[in-house]
Amino acid sequence: MDRRTAPRVATLAAAVALLVGCSGEATDRGSSGSGTTTSGALPSSSSGSAPTDVVTDLEAPWSIAIDDEVALVSERDSGLVLEITDDGGTREIGTVEGVSAGGEGGLLGLALHEDHLYTYLTTDEDNRVVRHELTGEPGALGLGDAETILAGIPSASFHNGGRIAFGPDDMLYVTTGDTGETERAQDRESLGGKILRLTPEGEVPEDNPFDDSLVWTLGHRNPQGIAWDDDGTMYASEFGQDTWDELNVIEAGDNYGWPTVEGIADDERFTDPVQQWAPDEASPSGIAIADGSIWIANLRGARLREVPLDDPSTSTEHLVGEHGRLRDVAVATDGSLWVLTNNTDGRGDPDDGDDRILRVGVVRKA
Repeated sequence: MDRRTAPRVATLAAAVALLVGCSGEATDRGSSGSGTTTSGALPSSSSGSAPTDVVTDLEAPWSIAIDDEVALVSERDSGLVLEITDDGGTREIGTVEGVSAGGEGGLLGLALHEDHLYTYLTTDEDNRVVRHELTGEPGALGLGDAETILAGIPSASFHNGGRIAFGPDDMLYVTTGDTGETERAQDRESLGGKILRLTPEGEVPEDNPFDDSLVWTLGHRNPQGIAWDDDGTMYASEFGQDTWDELNVIEAGDNYGWPTVEGIADDERFTDPVQQWAPDEASPSGIAIADGSIWIANLRGARLREVPLDDPSTSTEHLVGEHGRLRDVAVATDGSLWVLTNNTDGRGDPDDGDDRILRVGVVRKA
């Protein structure tokens, strides 16, 4: 089933280092609510510390899922799920049926949970969450029969949301976009413009904030990143429209304001972001938490942003403009970051070997 017989990869054992708190000129934009940003440069490749390739030659990849010995990546347009093998290659474990790719829609988020692969996909009718039992062993995985656990999420050629992840409470969280119909974000009866919370079987948890509703939070435009810190605090990244992209602390039942407000509004009806950025410097997609920081993959901003958990109003920028659009970031089993580029989706300028997963080590803070 191998599709690529000779991918250009680096050994998974190669260690690299991302220098935290690199020297750089700080730009204080606190008056606009966007905090302090430090632009940090990685050490030169001659020092042996530059990011290395885990795998190359991916086609419009969207999501990385890592769990114990399993590492998977989705391809948006083909509907393929690829397994990253121990030797740094990829192999097809299966195609998710029913994917209707177009614009920003297609096979989007992946999540692994108890021998199942959960997928978020765009069909001809909607966005939905489908799970498959994983068959076989690592290195020879396959997809079992599909089971739809949630259907009817609004879909369009843009603003589909699409990130899925299991929280520390063993519940599945799903980000959904407003699909350009902004009123959906404030409508509690709509699944669009929300963060949803459901059981692994797709049922409404008894402790959700609204009776008989999967809605966990509302007032979102297009959230595409979710992660939890060691204390169980949930964070989400969100695409704004023309003014501010956001990083939010997610609390059950809160309203994050879209489309009434965008960014920090100091409006008691809504929950403000803890940090915001101009879209041309951000367009934040996947996020991960490692070593005391939130790591945010940015598309239009073409950078990996680090936000310290102990001061989430500040940030440091890494890899600025070096690898193009960045779609996702995940924590590998060895503690390194795997950063997914996204230059072949029709909006980027792909280099030879794009798209790729980059391996970036994180220097442990004292």
